[in-house]
Parts: sequence; structure tokens; C-alpha cells
Amino acid sequence: MYDVIVIGSGPAGYIAAIRASQLGLKTACIEKSLGADGNTQLGGTCLNVGCIPSKALLDSSYRYADAINHFSDHGIAVSKPKLDISKMMDRKNNIVTQLTTGISGLFKANKVTQVLGHAKIIDSNHVEVTSENRSELLETKNIVIASGSSPINITVAEINHKDIVDSTGALEFKSVPKKLGIIGAGVIGLELGSVWSRLGSEVTVLEALDEFLPMADKRIAKDVLKEFNKQGLNINLGCKVTSALQNNKAVSVTYENNGNVSEVTFDKLIVAVGRKPNTDNLLDQNCGISVDEKGFIPVNDSCETNVKNIWAIGDVVRGPMLAHKASEEGIMVVERIAGKHAEMAYDLVPSVIYTHPEVAWVGQTEEDLTQANIEFKTGSFPFAASGRALASGESTGFIKVIADKKTDTILGVHAFGPSAADIVQQGVVAMEFGASAEDLGLTIFSHPTVSEALHEAAMAVNGQAIHIGNRKK
Repeated sequence: MYDVIVIGSGPAGYIAAIRASQLGLKTACIEKSLGADGNTQLGGTCLNVGCIPSKALLDSSYRYADAINHFSDHGIAVSKPKLDISKMMDRKNNIVTQLTTGISGLFKANKVTQVLGHAKIIDSNHVEVTSENRSELLETKNIVIASGSSPINITVAEINHKDIVDSTGALEFKSVPKKLGIIGAGVIGLELGSVWSRLGSEVTVLEALDEFLPMADKRIAKDVLKEFNKQGLNINLGCKVTSALQNNKAVSVTYENNGNVSEVTFDKLIVAVGRKPNTDNLLDQNCGISVDEKGFIPVNDSCETNVKNIWAIGDVVRGPMLAHKASEEGIMVVERIAGKHAEMAYDLVPSVIYTHPEVAWVGQTEEDLTQANIEFKTGSFPFAASGRALASGESTGFIKVIADKKTDTILGVHAFGPSAADIVQQGVVAMEFGASAEDLGLTIFSHPTVSEALHEAAMAVNGQAIHIGNRKK
């Protein structure tokens, strides 16, 4: 009998399992994925085919592009760098192995039992686990569903894992495609497009929506689109793909835009139109839990399902499909199981696009506040006025701080530029403590740092910025 069984070993599951064991709960974590070595593949999408490998390639590709395009700006003359895709992929794979092996070590250190196989919830106290050579019924007091998500496949562009691939396949190309097509201009499409564009691909992105990055601040989205097109990402909005057919060694894609039909040919096509929750064959029909029309498991703010002692976290429930959101849900749930008080501040979940420059935000946008009839004021600061950004040659973009007009409480921080993710994280910390724009303005920031842009933007909210003209809104 276990106290907790966690289904899935991604950022939601493995964090929940470790924390549960730390709290004195007898814990097992079930994972169905097998690695190339035949052992359990821990870490889920994030560590194996998502966050970590993509960031490894983003970093490697940026260094390559920087050497070609910008070393000379610093007075560094180099011959044309030679690209070794195989070595780049080996580096990425070694990082993944190091991290996934680390999870196995953490499980052993924290006495978490690893179970290999496919899990099906029979009822609130029983989970059936099946694998190639066995089937067993595990008994438990609590079940935490953390089964994650998978790339969405679309009928007009069926994945063949060769020339038409999903995000996983896009991390495994053996050579640089001369012409690369991407369906979807969301986070995944932009990050993968950046990788292969830097390495030499002619990248075309087809996005069905007429608006670019609708979840981000509108001014930032406008500047991001301009910058990415400048970098070589040919982003086309309002383009509905109607077919994608493999033709010899190429992929012919047909799409509609404003009533006009166009056709374009690519060497490779990446389908990056989002992800779906992994809930197929997870729930016995008599277990009492059902999924919604999109496959998500309904939960309350504490991630409780409608069945007592069954919880669901991460990509299988509402909210953004983000590893850090999933991990914090895992901690919240097992602490509540252990009888502790814990909750999630869902309005303070930061979002990041790890392109270069980075795009990041937390809290509300001007559009959100306008629709909610909340009066606000804003302050912004361009990296072009940052000494540290200019010194490093990364002066594109700006920081925006939004505050309540009456109380000065910070309601949102939005960034496009160098270290945007880390700068927004400083905003998250401030907002967690209910800070005002004035509080940030009175905080001492090290000089010279790009974080000073946040300092100046906060001061600009109240017309007190030093290094730019102040315009209060």
C-alpha cells in the first residue's frame, strides 16, 4: 500500500514524487517511456524532447550565428565557422542524459519507487500497471495524475516522422534543411524556427491566426514580429494550411490567405500547432473521472478532481502548459495530501519564449486591464538606453511595467530583449510580495546590468525615470 502514486515522471510528476517522499509519504512514480538503453526514461517531454534539448540547440545555434554575424563588431576576426550538426546533437543528447540520470539518482536518494509501465486508474485506491511482460494492481491512498501532453497532429499535415515532423522530430534533423516550413507561430514554432534559421535554413512560418502572439503585450508582439522577420523568419499570418503532401524529397504545402490559394515547397515541414493532454486509456470507465471535449481533466484551484483522493496536475489540466507551473502544482498537491496548507498563485505564472532576444511576461496586459475596467498606468524603458545592453551589443527591445493607477501595485511586467526571462522573474518576486512600482523604483540595482531597465521602467510609471524622457499614462 502506497500513500501516493504519481502517474508520469515529467516536471509535474517527478517533483511531486520527490516532495511527497520528503514529507514522509510512501511514494511510487509510474512511467511508461523507455529509453534507448531499455531503462525507464524519466523526465517527460521537458527533459527529453522539449524544454532542455530545445534550449541546448537554441544556445548552440546562437553561438554559431553570433560568430558569423557579430564577432567582427567586437574586433574579432574569424574564418567562417564550420558547422558540425552531429556534434551539436551529441552535446544536446549528453545534457538530456545527464539530467534524466539525475532524476533517477534523486528518486533513489529520496526512496521513491520507480515503476515501469502504462498506468490506468481503476478507482481512487487502485492503479493497474501494464508493460510488455507483466500486469499488476497497485494499491494506494492517493493518486496524482501527471501524464503530460503530446504534440497535436492535424489531418491536413499528417506526421510521417521523416519530412513532416512534430517538435520532437525537429530536434533530430541530421542536416540543415535548405527550405524549412513551420505550421504555427507560437512559442514552439518560433523557438524551432530560430534554431534552424540561425544554422542556415530559409524558414517560412504559416500561422492561421491574424494576430501575432495574442497572449503577449501588443506593443511587444509588434516589435517581436518586426525583429524576427528581420532575423530571417518569414512569418505569415492569417494562413490556413489545407494540405501538406510529400513529393519525392520535398513537401508541397497549400494554404489559404484572404481567399487566395498559394502553394510552397519545403525540404522539411514542422507541425507546431500546440499540444494535447495525455489522457487516452488512462481512466477506467468506472473510476468516476471523465475528461472534457479537449481531453483535459477538470479540477478545482487545488487540482482536486471530482473523485476524492485523485488529483491531476500539469499539462492534463487547465492553464498554460509550462513546466514551472506543473512543478509548483505538484508541490502544492502533495503538501495538501500531507495536511499542509498550500496554494498556487496562478496569476503570477511567468511565460517565456527563448528566442534571441527573449520574450517574457507575467501578470496582466493593458488589454486585459482595459477589458476588466481597471485603471492603470505604465512605464517603459528601452534597452537602447541601457549601458550594459549597449556594451554587449544587445540593445533591441524594452521593458514595460504596468501598475494600478490608484494603488501603484504592480499588475504586470513585460519584456523583450536580453535576459528578458530573468528580468521578468524579478518582477514575479516583486509581485508575489505585493510590491508597488515605487518599491521597485526605490530598490538598488547593480550597475551596469540589463536589470536596470526594470528599475527605470518602474520609475517611469510615476514619471521618475532618469535616463529617458518620462511619459505617464
